[in-house]
Amino acid sequence: MLVIYLRGDKCIFQIILSIRRNMEDTAGSNPQSLGFTEKLKSWLSWSWTYVCFIWFGMVLIMIYVLWSPLKLQETLTSASVFLNTLTPKFYVALTGTSSLISGLILIFEWWYFRKYGTSFIEQVSVSHLRPLLGGVESSSTTGLFTSVNGEAEPRPKCKVWRNPLNLFRGAEYNRYTWVTGKEPLTYYDMNLSAQDHQTFFTGDTPQLRPEDAVMQKAWRERNPQARIRAAYQAIEMNHECAAAYVLLAEEEATTITEAERLFKKALSIGKNILEYTVHELLLHYINLLVYIKRRLAMCARKLGRIKEAVKMMRDLMKEFPLLGMLNIHENLLEALLELQAYADVQAVLAKYDDISLPKSATICYTSALLKARAVSDKFSPEAASRRGLSTAEMNAVEAIHRAVEFNPHVPKYLLEMKSLILPPEHILKRGDSEAVAYAFFHLQHWKRAEGALNLLHCTWEGTFRIIPYPLEKGHLFYPYPGCTETADRELLPSFHEVSVYPKKELPFFILFTAGLCSFTAMLAMLTHQFPELMGVFAKAVS
Repeated sequence: MLVIYLRGDKCIFQIILSIRRNMEDTAGSNPQSLGFTEKLKSWLSWSWTYVCFIWFGMVLIMIYVLWSPLKLQETLTSASVFLNTLTPKFYVALTGTSSLISGLILIFEWWYFRKYGTSFIEQVSVSHLRPLLGGVESSSTTGLFTSVNGEAEPRPKCKVWRNPLNLFRGAEYNRYTWVTGKEPLTYYDMNLSAQDHQTFFTGDTPQLRPEDAVMQKAWRERNPQARIRAAYQAIEMNHECAAAYVLLAEEEATTITEAERLFKKALSIGKNILEYTVHELLLHYINLLVYIKRRLAMCARKLGRIKEAVKMMRDLMKEFPLLGMLNIHENLLEALLELQAYADVQAVLAKYDDISLPKSATICYTSALLKARAVSDKFSPEAASRRGLSTAEMNAVEAIHRAVEFNPHVPKYLLEMKSLILPPEHILKRGDSEAVAYAFFHLQHWKRAEGALNLLHCTWEGTFRIIPYPLEKGHLFYPYPGCTETADRELLPSFHEVSVYPKKELPFFILFTAGLCSFTAMLAMLTHQFPELMGVFAKAVS
């Protein structure tokens, strides 16, 4: 298998310039910074790198010169006599003590690794010893990263987003539970949805009507049947309670057709109320109508009326352009890919794949798919290794690397190296939850493009060569957030194995300490069982 790597020389050169500029600014603003400590560090680095063998030679010469004055021969003789007089009990005590100490170190290292994800010994080495030996201090990039223009900016925090393509609870999630007996949604995920519904449907309404108060309580109920009963109670209070029909469409309807019927009823109620509503409740009903229209478009998409769904999404985006945070364009991109309207997909990407707008896996991987589709049908790893990559192939590989850097979990789902599950109602950008949500809906589009998955398979791992330290420095994006694993474990069900990047492997010192502990324990046991034999062996070695 050919793995193709891109260097990204321009971006790396800009990063080097920005780092050099920052160093010059720091040196100019603090002329005493290069004091005795910096000189000592540079001297130690130079001596460690180039003249280690000189130190070793000087030690040998010193031992040779001082052999007679210090009576080293007599010292060695007395030491050998001392070792020959030791009893087996001493070796039992020695090996037992060594085994106990190494075991305690192993337990502490394992606890520290489980809590902080790194070895304590390695952490001390990196933080304190490596700077003295001329290495780069890792603490300088822990909280900040250097952008291309040289300005230090904070890392982004892990923010949970509403999944633009979330499924219907009654018609889809509940069916999965009936068949498998597993719950596809976590309480944390559903609680976030309840908060979204309360904020989106009531917001800062100064005066709640009785049915709205019942619906606010309904969203907070954990039991689905209790939510449905509360929705019917709200309808009894007011037959024109659109939010109650929305809840029934989401959770009671067992088919998409039935859900669409309830959403249409809620839409007609909402339109009638919107005509004579007061200004204070205007935003409340606008949000409700936007939500209903979006779900109706998704119903049309699921029922095969894709052109109708595309028209509804375009009208919604045109009518409410300020609601871009809802990411309706991601629904539109998926529907256009199903229609194979690649020119329209490119037009949408040109509008939303902007440097000033937040990215998503849908944006990055759809862009990569379009570029890969142009060359993937004729792409051959063997031919590419012989003749090199063409300009179009280079653009496709670069787009794949960009997408993988943004979310490295997606390729394993697209290449079916990891099994898919139902996507959660909320996702974490750049996390495993976003990867599941994207691959669940877009895997079919990658399969439809001939050779696209083959090109992805041959090139995606090259991204990790470009980004050797993803938690400290990125290539095209921010450093990868280290908090994604914790949030994904709360969003994804327990039966799903959460993908972790970068993969946490056992540090060398934990493995070394475990081996040392096992070896000394074995020696202690052998010494206890065969003291005379081990004593003879120890004297022979000494």
